[in-house]
Amino acid sequence: MSTPLIELIDIRKSYGGGDSPQVDVLRGIDLAIHAGEFIAIVGASGSGKSTLMNILGCLDRPTSGQYRFAGEDVALLNIDELAWLRREAFGFVFQGYHLIPSSSAQENVEMPAIYAGTSALQRAERAQALLQRLGLGERIGNRPRQLSGGQQQRVSIARALMNGGHIILADEPTGALDSHSGVEVMNLLDELAAQGHVVILITHDRDVAARAQRIIEVRDGEVISDSGTGQNRPEPGAGALHADDLRRRLSQANTERSPWLGETRDALQAAWRVMWTNRMRTALTLLGIIIGVASVVVMLAVGEGSKRQVMAQMGAFGSNILFMNGAPPAPRAPSGHIRLSDVRALADLPQVRTIMAATTLKAQVRYGNRDMTSTIGGYSPVFPKIFSWPLTAGSFFTDADMTSAAAVAVIGSEVQKKLFVDGRDPVGQYILIENVPFQVIGVLASKGSSGANQRNDLRIAIPYTAARIRLSGAEYPEYVVIGAADSTLVHEAEQAIRSLMLRLHNGVADFEIDNSAALIQAEAHTRNGLSLMLGAIAAISLLVGGIGVMNVMLMTVRERTREIGIRIATGARQRDILRQFLTEAVVLSLVGGLIGIALALLIGSALTLADVAVAFSSLAMLGAFACSVATGVIFGFMPARKAAGLDPVAALTSE
Repeated sequence: MSTPLIELIDIRKSYGGGDSPQVDVLRGIDLAIHAGEFIAIVGASGSGKSTLMNILGCLDRPTSGQYRFAGEDVALLNIDELAWLRREAFGFVFQGYHLIPSSSAQENVEMPAIYAGTSALQRAERAQALLQRLGLGERIGNRPRQLSGGQQQRVSIARALMNGGHIILADEPTGALDSHSGVEVMNLLDELAAQGHVVILITHDRDVAARAQRIIEVRDGEVISDSGTGQNRPEPGAGALHADDLRRRLSQANTERSPWLGETRDALQAAWRVMWTNRMRTALTLLGIIIGVASVVVMLAVGEGSKRQVMAQMGAFGSNILFMNGAPPAPRAPSGHIRLSDVRALADLPQVRTIMAATTLKAQVRYGNRDMTSTIGGYSPVFPKIFSWPLTAGSFFTDADMTSAAAVAVIGSEVQKKLFVDGRDPVGQYILIENVPFQVIGVLASKGSSGANQRNDLRIAIPYTAARIRLSGAEYPEYVVIGAADSTLVHEAEQAIRSLMLRLHNGVADFEIDNSAALIQAEAHTRNGLSLMLGAIAAISLLVGGIGVMNVMLMTVRERTREIGIRIATGARQRDILRQFLTEAVVLSLVGGLIGIALALLIGSALTLADVAVAFSSLAMLGAFACSVATGVIFGFMPARKAAGLDPVAALTSE
């Protein structure tokens, strides 16, 4: 005697218990079903026939008893093997059709094959052939709401046959149909039975049940009659799949490799379709991510731009420059002086590239009937080189001018604007500095402000000797500007200068050295801290956007509970459901991240036009984008896991 495809031994199913009263739905069902049978399970509402169907289709588990499928104990199968049975062995036809509203007829039919790993081309060809065979060739692209009840039921039959549908479980397939459509559906089931499919029909209509070869009546959870016997069981059709074949394929289920690339592509397509179908909700959800990403990128860009601007201004005189001036060696001691002989000695150090003595004073400057207060600096001819400060007109003074204390001047760009308002070329003109005439021989390029109210472009450079003899009368330089030979070894240069100065001054530290590089680094650290603070504040909005994603995904799971049940009934594994909803959350975050970066660049362009310093960092944009994706993964995982863990029977019956 052949092994039954399905064998139930003393199957019982109860609900409740504990604090609530126990309800016994199935009370010791014994049943054997062989290949090629067309069976009708009849009974009144509440008799337990739908619960029996759910157990037969591995959507539910019995409280006690043994269920053997092709000789294998179903209780010993893992969740992936149960999903394989629903996907490869069973095909469900429900009274309410249970089609996914957002998918076309073809996409609904293809669903079981997606989880079976069938290629897109093969799926499409088989789905179209099935729909053509069932008279829906012109309705392939229609969504369920565009189909009549009978057409929807035929789509669900095509879906049940997609992976073979060796065992068709039809729960009241004609219950929601008119008589004509009901007859068409029953004719289809007759054809399937004749082709070798096992057809298990759940119905309360005895006229419908009469079409079956075997009628099993259930009342109050018990089988009260069974017209089938071993002697009159029909021979299976040529296409029937026997228990031995199914058992062999079931044993190979765990060795099948999941085609993750194809499944991920299908998950992406489904996610995009859901987003497009719910466009308004998608847009509102994206808004949180977009604002979060854009604010993070813009805040960091503004902070970086501000930092670069200040550092550029501070470093306008070079990051390798040191300033040295006299200082008291002890409290209440007189200040020391830097001598010109010290300057000549320091110039011989290998760590020093350029050096010059300097003195400055505030003085009234006049040209014609216009006057102003300017910073007058007495420098040497190496001034443009040491400060990397080019000229826009004329030339700088020479060593000969230094030797002769020539009354020549190189003016800053702001001085030119304030004194020569008529646009006259200042080169060759004479200006009065404290009533001493100086001939303008050049104009310095604009340098901007270096902070601390140091407006560099209001400066006038004259020879150091001319400043000392003609203006200030100072015996010693006010300070010395030193250009280190290597900008990366400024601290080593400072140590060498300090050591030599101590020898020259007999060990007395009556001088002090300021390191511009250290000041710039300190400013950079301050600006970095400010940028991080701005980024952290902006990141809060990204976090809020992530919470919005989670909230929407939780709402989506609730709204699509029945869809989840349909997917499980068609063979989806828990990881398939998890992947589907996690993909939707990630796609939301990906799209939001991309739009957020685009918006940030647009805002940055507007800020640049408004003269706000902005410096976009590819690392910052990549980081913000990665955070948006991580937000989708983190905040989408809990709703996705909730969806994957839904009970299929409860999901299918949800409203």
